[in-house]
Amino acid sequence: AHIESYAIDLSWDIILRFHSKEMPPKVALPKEFYGDWLKVAWDEARHFTMWADRLLEMGSEYGTLPVHDGLWQSAMETKENLLNRLAIIHMVHEARGLDVTPKSIAKFKGGGDKKSAALMHEIYIDEITHVEAGVRWFKYLCEKLRMDPIQSFHEIVRKNFRGNLKPPFNTKAREDAGFTEAWYLPLVSKKEGKSRKTSQETK
Repeated sequence: AHIESYAIDLSWDIILRFHSKEMPPKVALPKEFYGDWLKVAWDEARHFTMWADRLLEMGSEYGTLPVHDGLWQSAMETKENLLNRLAIIHMVHEARGLDVTPKSIAKFKGGGDKKSAALMHEIYIDEITHVEAGVRWFKYLCEKLRMDPIQSFHEIVRKNFRGNLKPPFNTKAREDAGFTEAWYLPLVSKKEGKSRKTSQETK
């Protein structure tokens, strides 16, 4: 529920913070940009409500357990530039959510909690579209600025994200979001990349 709470705020933040073309990268945004992030804000609010209600059903409530603020730290670090925000929040953090969610769904099912598993699967489908929005608008800005989108993404992540990206990746979900391996595999450390290759060869 906490990550959804942050996501609500960040959806509105990207609309309000970057509405002026005076904000870097100083590109005027079409109304479709705002429509996409309004939809994301609606989705995230619905996701938060779903989890908050589920916690109540299980005898707990949002705010009971400790949480981390890694996503918010990244948001603060990317508040000055829309390209950085799209790359780090939506194409790194949200895409990572696509990688780990199937395993979480399996854990819920394994523990007999089919309701939470179904809830998480519904959210997972929505999150693919959120990553897709991030990729779409990142590419839009790069086109306007005559920048290579994949190369620009690599440069931004290396400068603004701590560490390398770590496999395993949910390649299918990422591809459904328009986020192919060319975007992220070059950002994996050589050690991680070798482990990933060995794992694939032994399957």
